[in-house]
Amino acid sequence: MRPYVSAVIPVFNEEENLRPLFERLVAVLDAMGRPYEIVFTNDGSADRSGEILRELHAQRPAQVRVIDFNGNFGQHMAIMAAFEYVRGDVIVTLDADLQNPPEDIPRLIEKIEQGFDVVGGYRRDRQDTWFRRNASRLINMIRARITRIEMRDQGCMLRAYRRHIVDSIATSGEVSTFIPALAYNFAANPTEIEVSHAPRAAGHSKYHIYNLLRLNFDLMTGFSLVPLQVFTMLGFAVSLLSAILVVYLLLQRIFIGPEVQGVFTLFGIMYFLVGLGIFGLGIIGEYIGRIYLEVRKRPRFVIREVVQAIDDQ
Repeated sequence: MRPYVSAVIPVFNEEENLRPLFERLVAVLDAMGRPYEIVFTNDGSADRSGEILRELHAQRPAQVRVIDFNGNFGQHMAIMAAFEYVRGDVIVTLDADLQNPPEDIPRLIEKIEQGFDVVGGYRRDRQDTWFRRNASRLINMIRARITRIEMRDQGCMLRAYRRHIVDSIATSGEVSTFIPALAYNFAANPTEIEVSHAPRAAGHSKYHIYNLLRLNFDLMTGFSLVPLQVFTMLGFAVSLLSAILVVYLLLQRIFIGPEVQGVFTLFGIMYFLVGLGIFGLGIIGEYIGRIYLEVRKRPRFVIREVVQAIDDQ
């Protein structure tokens, strides 16, 4: 029987959380009384996650699939791979760390059934550090202004999608992307609801400062030309101000005479302009890097094995 709901879960070194997650998730999906499937993607875990996922498949072979990556390709590529295998009409994504309780899934599906094609979650009472909460709030604000994508909580992966949205994402062919933002590009009628957020039950977060910065650079350069446009306008403004400054210094030298301290002022201005130019080159480099990744045509991920029931093969 074709499933109505497909739950997609990327997994990276989550051996302590997988069994509690599975028990709670199965209880929620069973209570809904509709056919479902659970698709795990093992994103190159170095612990016992892969072994545990096989055990979960053995418990429920008709409902559990395991996609086993050949290495670590990242959370969004793990979800992208699962999107190529899901069969449900409604697809739900969630993390394996139990910070987004699976008990909120029926509320997401209820919204989908009201006619929305993408339902995002935004976390209530986030159980993160003060720095993480406020950095996320600032990044959300900057991202919204640059990309024009109105998404209240880009870091929450508890989301539901209609089938046609997932099909569009899976066939997009983008090498480096941010799935929630891509879904909003395809969605005609998205919405968001408040969801719970619990402290991490075990293990530690896989996202560090560098990963978060890298993700947001990808997001801003992958969905908007605003950074390039800002530097074009900034370059014009700096050129205009530089011309005004040259005229001012020339008139000062003619009517007042040379000023020794002016040398230090010029050095300060020069260093500022050099720093600005290097930063602008970095932005351009981000866009060129994305083009380079696209034209290489290398696989986005490599699947070692798909563990599934014989009838699904």
